Amino acid sequence: MNRLLLLEDDFSLIEGLRYSLEKNHFVLDIVRTVEDARKVLAGSTSYDLLLLDVTLPDGTGFQICEEVRARDDLTPIIFLTASDEETNIIRGLDSGGDDYITKPFKLGELCSRIRALLRRSGIHPEKSPSCLRSGDLFLDPMSCKVFLHGEPLELTGAEYRLLSLFLQNPGQVLTRTWILDQLWDGNGNFVDDNTLSVYIRRLREKIEQNPSRPEHLLTARGFGYVWKE
Repeated sequence: MNRLLLLEDDFSLIEGLRYSLEKNHFVLDIVRTVEDARKVLAGSTSYDLLLLDVTLPDGTGFQICEEVRARDDLTPIIFLTASDEETNIIRGLDSGGDDYITKPFKLGELCSRIRALLRRSGIHPEKSPSCLRSGDLFLDPMSCKVFLHGEPLELTGAEYRLLSLFLQNPGQVLTRTWILDQLWDGNGNFVDDNTLSVYIRRLREKIEQNPSRPEHLLTARGFGYVWKE
């Protein structure tokens, strides 16, 4: 059974989430403040996924996400947000989040997103392929590290998995639907298509010399994207 940590201060939402998640065979720990989340995450308990509310009495879920990623911890993170504006999406992705869901949401949809993200939660060492290289870009699955020109490249967990998909399929056109299927749920229905565009743009800004004229991560108009060696 997967253990989840929920950071949420809305008591009515907490009870609904507790019932639904435990009914779907997840073990759920709950904290209501940023400070309590820090204490729990500093302890010995290991979590398979974090559910973080954005607005808390003593801070934001973004802070917890940034602190987790600063420890090179790639635990999947889903933000629970009251706004689906692109600025909030970008803030969440930049802080290291993997997905977001806008309140109010259907509990069944959240459970589906959690299961999908757990399935796609990175490359495990015992199942990892050999190191991937493309020009000056080097991806080491064993350490989940990426290097560009020999220097470490700071990527979010979702950006890492997206780049890994492209490096494993060079020269192949990957449709947007297929990418969403690999990264999230079976049909890509639970992720706003704009979110993938944000991921692509942010990844280009980090790996391309001129993001507005990419040389490697190219758009295949009407289909999706292709990685050019």
